[in-house]
Amino acid sequence: MTDDATTELPPVLAEIRDDFLALGERDRLQLLLEFSRELPDLPARYQNAPGLLERVEECQSPVRAFAEVEADGVHLYATAPAEAPTTRGFASILAQGLEGLTPEQALAVPDDYPFTIGLTNAVSPLRLNGMTGILLRAKRQIRDQVAAG
Repeated sequence: MTDDATTELPPVLAEIRDDFLALGERDRLQLLLEFSRELPDLPARYQNAPGLLERVEECQSPVRAFAEVEADGVHLYATAPAEAPTTRGFASILAQGLEGLTPEQALAVPDDYPFTIGLTNAVSPLRLNGMTGILLRAKRQIRDQVAAG
């Protein structure tokens, strides 16, 4: 990642990245577990119809997510089982980090963001690929909604 990409990171995602990088590896895992407990609840329209959320095939755990573009910005809704705290933590980071961004800001988030938060030695590459899958899926959904007007 270039310095330009780093400076263009939305403030919440930059802060999350910096918080992770300020810690040792063991503490980074603890922070990820804290994020797993902060995954926002689904709105009622999704709680009653989880099939409206798209399955994230790149995740080993059953993760479903959907990004919406509303007048007040982007919202990422996701579900991940409590017994998969790593994946749930990644979903929470992205839900919090994309919240309220303009579509342009969300689409500008580097695809390799999951690899920049200092977890490459602490979690498996498959799990990092799962987080990347959530991000790429959200960006595709945002692009589709913007194109549809």
